[in-house]
Amino acid sequence: MAEHRSMQRAALLDAARSLLSEGGTEALTFPALAERTGLARSSVYEYFRSRAAVVEELCAVDFPVWAAEVEAAMAAADGPEAKIEAYVRQQLALVGDRRHRAVVAISASELDAGAREKIRAAHGGLVTMIADTLGAMGHDEPRLTAMLLQGVVDAAVRRIELGAAEDPADITEAAVGMALRGVRG
Repeated sequence: MAEHRSMQRAALLDAARSLLSEGGTEALTFPALAERTGLARSSVYEYFRSRAAVVEELCAVDFPVWAAEVEAAMAAADGPEAKIEAYVRQQLALVGDRRHRAVVAISASELDAGAREKIRAAHGGLVTMIADTLGAMGHDEPRLTAMLLQGVVDAAVRRIELGAAEDPADITEAAVGMALRGVRG
């Protein structure tokens, strides 16, 4: 029984990812979740008491996985500049990923404090990783520089998400170039 419940919970989370990635947070409704999973709407409420609870669980499940992928790319890179390049490239490479699209939709929405805290913690982990790298490069304000660097990444993510006129590969190269020139001071 517990296994069946965890499978249904996983199916609900997967449906939530799809809905978020297709239509943003407005698309994430209990009737839509019920329809996607073939569960009765009352069953959806047995798993999650609110939309915020669905979002919070997605944050708890997906953010650490996503952050770990960025961390792994940085760990595989040789030297501080290569780590920064990997940090930017990996985040932009994840843009087309449904999990990442869901995460972006969630980040843009009105969240309750619990979900916001989970996102901040995961993002904080990424910023700390990059701040450590910047510190090793001799930056006086590594945390501030890391946050500004993340701002460049976030702007590039939004540009790619919007389906801007530029090719995503060109947006990625521009962001990498800005990041590297910026951190060299």
